[in-house]
Amino acid sequence: MEKVADLLARARQGGGRRFILGVGGSAGNASHAVNDFRKLAGLESYAPTDNVSELTARANDEGWPTIFEGWLKVSRLGPADVVLVLSVGGGSVEKNVSPNLVAALKHARQVKAKIAGIVGRDGGYTATVADACVIIPTVNPETVTPHSEAFQAVIWHLLVSHPKLKACQTKWESVSKENS
Repeated sequence: MEKVADLLARARQGGGRRFILGVGGSAGNASHAVNDFRKLAGLESYAPTDNVSELTARANDEGWPTIFEGWLKVSRLGPADVVLVLSVGGGSVEKNVSPNLVAALKHARQVKAKIAGIVGRDGGYTATVADACVIIPTVNPETVTPHSEAFQAVIWHLLVSHPKLKACQTKWESVSKENS
C-alpha cells in the first residue's frame, strides 16, 4: 500500500490526474473512490463509469473491450497521470474477463502513464503491469468477489487518509466528542 501512496503522491507533485477504473461492483467502488480522492485528498480524479451515456455509446459503437481505452484517449492520458484499477481479478484476455481493463492498461503503458491496482485473486493482468499493486489475498475461494470488493474500500479509505495524500480532516474525525 505504501508504494501505491508514493505513486499517487508523486503524481500529485507532477500535476497528474487519477483515472480510476472498475467493472461491476468495482465500478461503484471507483465512483466512491473518486469522491474521496477529490474531497479528502485534493487529487484530480475521474471514473469513466460515472459517464453512463459515453460508456454505453462506446460499448454499443466500438465494443465492450475498448470502452476505457477510448475514454482515456479522449482524456489525453499521459506520463504524469495514474490509472488506478479496482478489480476482483485484474483482467485477463485469455479468460475473457474484464478485457476492457487490459486494453486500458496497454494504452496506459503505451503513453507511459503510471499504473496502480487494488485487486483480488492473483491480480491478473493488472498485477503483471502495475508500477504498484495491492493484491487482496484470497481468504475463501467461495467468497473472492465480496472480500475483494469490500477490501478495495478499506484500502482506498486508508490511502485517502495516508499522511502523504490526506488534504483535510474527515468529518467525524473533526467533530470533538464534546460536540456529539
